[in-house]
Amino acid sequence: MGTICSETETSPLTRNTTPRHFSQRCVSTMEPAVIYRKHATGVRQCARKIPNSADLPSLGASLSWVVETAYKFRRKSGAISDQPERKSVSTVIDITPTKRISNSTRPGKQPFEKMVWIPGGTSLMGSDNHYPEEAPPHSVTVDGFWMDQYTVTNAQFSHFVEKTGYITLAERAPNAEDYPGAKPELLLPASIVFRKPRFPVDLNNHYNWWTYVPGASWRRPRGPGSSLKGLAKHPVVHVAFEDVEAYAKWIGKELPTEAEWEFAARGGLEGAEFVWGDEFEPDGKVMANTWQGDFPHENLLTDGFEWTAPVGSFPANGYGLYEMAGNVWEWTTDWYQEHSQTPHSCCASFNPRGGELEKSYDPCTPHIPIPRKVMKGGSYLCAPNYCRRYRPAARMAQPIDTATCHLGFRCIVRVWH
Repeated sequence: MGTICSETETSPLTRNTTPRHFSQRCVSTMEPAVIYRKHATGVRQCARKIPNSADLPSLGASLSWVVETAYKFRRKSGAISDQPERKSVSTVIDITPTKRISNSTRPGKQPFEKMVWIPGGTSLMGSDNHYPEEAPPHSVTVDGFWMDQYTVTNAQFSHFVEKTGYITLAERAPNAEDYPGAKPELLLPASIVFRKPRFPVDLNNHYNWWTYVPGASWRRPRGPGSSLKGLAKHPVVHVAFEDVEAYAKWIGKELPTEAEWEFAARGGLEGAEFVWGDEFEPDGKVMANTWQGDFPHENLLTDGFEWTAPVGSFPANGYGLYEMAGNVWEWTTDWYQEHSQTPHSCCASFNPRGGELEKSYDPCTPHIPIPRKVMKGGSYLCAPNYCRRYRPAARMAQPIDTATCHLGFRCIVRVWH
């Protein structure tokens, strides 16, 4: 993953006001306005160079101040070791097989309602035509599995909470003893909320639209004063990784790996750019809940939605899965690691499980070693001028302790272990 440096200020935990920047902060080049092959100007490289990288930070880096804030809130000092040295693993595999493996046949009755069978097979994962973190493309084989047709909704998550009394990470007040030096007024339950500016802003300063909002949670997705009224069928958001794991365990399901998620998202379309084909709006038809207009201040609402959309609002892919692009990002179980850093066999990797925990830390913030998982699918905030990640190959790193207003999940059931 290529990186760039941005001028920043100090952590909000040691300031009286909301931070604007952090000191000499490294951010990743995962969020360019155009594909990474196009030349960027005025970019000072750090860590290592990616040729022709773009000059806008990633969405994950757009939340980098949460790494400073939320992780000091959420983790106990010394709980995670320092970042180890990263070693390169070469491989660019140019294989595009389409054969199915032995368990491609649907194994009897579906385990839960509204799940569809994803036949196992071999497919090309990743892309070398878009963002650097998606490369290189490589062949993977996955066994068949069942997958939720829809992301988990507010109604479903509400049922889980009613039955278990579960309290999400965003709803818990941090323990001051765990975070020496933190200002008491900042030790509050909070989450990340998008705030649309009223005018064009500098896209290099993500604080122009991201805010850390006390009181924001899955119950109040836009912060205090908001509610779930009318949102029962919308995806649940503001859920951290431990929250989605708890739900999956309770209901008797699991979370998908990145390979399983991407294989399912492609819907049998080998190598297609989008989950529905190669044209973003075939015959002018809007296929996903994304951002139309000039992000972040102008949303033309061509798709009919400014925030999340009810599940099932857009066409299903070839496997009968809805909103595998746009609407909300989705958690996977894989520790984030560059594809180029993950070993691949000469043939297809079989049921790959992603990177290593110790190598998932942000290399630009070794002093804040937060493990990160891969999230997939893009969201209603992905826009052509800032984030073209409403594609199956797209991927981003998400700190496990961070919840946002545009990140949800769906579950699977495996017939192998």
